[in-house]
Amino acid sequence: MDKLMNVINYFKSIDLKQVIDFLIAIAIIIFFYIFSSGLSYILIRIFKRKKTDKQRIKKMQFYYPLKIFFIVLGVFLATRVLQITGRAMEIIVLVFKIICIILFAKALAGCFSNDSKTMRRLQRKFFSNADDNRLNFIYKISRWVIYIIAALCIVALLGINLNAILAGLGVGSVVLTLAAQDTAKNLFGGIMILVDKPFAIGDWIQTTSYEGIVEDISFRSTGIRTFDNSLVNIPNGVLSNEAVINWSKMEKRKYKLNLKLPLDTPVEVLQRIISKIYFMLINNQNVINEDTYVKLDEIESDGVSIMIYVFTNSVDYDSYMNCKENINKSILEILEKEDIDLAFPKTSTVILKDPDKIKVNTQKRIK
Repeated sequence: MDKLMNVINYFKSIDLKQVIDFLIAIAIIIFFYIFSSGLSYILIRIFKRKKTDKQRIKKMQFYYPLKIFFIVLGVFLATRVLQITGRAMEIIVLVFKIICIILFAKALAGCFSNDSKTMRRLQRKFFSNADDNRLNFIYKISRWVIYIIAALCIVALLGINLNAILAGLGVGSVVLTLAAQDTAKNLFGGIMILVDKPFAIGDWIQTTSYEGIVEDISFRSTGIRTFDNSLVNIPNGVLSNEAVINWSKMEKRKYKLNLKLPLDTPVEVLQRIISKIYFMLINNQNVINEDTYVKLDEIESDGVSIMIYVFTNSVDYDSYMNCKENINKSILEILEKEDIDLAFPKTSTVILKDPDKIKVNTQKRIK
């Protein structure tokens, strides 16, 4: 009964002005929540008058942070209407400033990406010869700088002494260096990869342990999509210190075949087959003519070998396999027209008529 009377007395003590202020505060929050998208659209249209498409504006880097800002602004104005004072209001103002810094940093960092039209215009004007790897590295550095500056601003707002932090970093620099040796190695390895450019995103590379397509090059590691569709992240420090084969940089690709024919093939037929294969190859548009060799290579007990050694301009795996298939079919057609079969290994079988007798003779011989 006493608790019920306390509740009734509490509601009796509420002033009508407080109720009105509370309803106004709720209305302000609802207003900014509902119209945050429209306010963000209008503000962007003021600075980007050519952006008439609403969907394109919503994809801009500043749109989503602005929308969150207007919602937070509504909550902040609602607290002002409620006339909150003292330490609570100081905390609200501090939180509002921190959120504004975070949203601004996020919006500004979002501009440093390949999707930003502003960056694409600057790239065409000032970095027309720069490759995507270097630009991505510059964008990542820029985003990190923005986030670090935002963090320092937040630290300053919280009243933390930056000089003490910097002094502490100076005292513990040796410890940090020892603890971050691998990180530093990978970071400098990533820088060397971007400077030397042994490979780029989309290249087919092969390392000591892995082979696949480069999907990403970050500060710490390089992501390689292997041919079994697994993603491997190799530390940049490892990649910068080992041999890397970049198959995408090949200007030509080798095709070699040892064609073994029967030993009793006439010499004039061999010469005719060699000539036909040679002319077939030099007339193939995918074969580099100056590196074409078709020679009688070896004479063995089970046949004679014709060495076919050429280079093709089909570098990627799919086109190379098509070219290889085309050459193999043409060679088989030449052999078919000459009525020559490929040699096959021969084996000799000895049939013993009286195994027991041979066994006895062998034992006597041993004695």
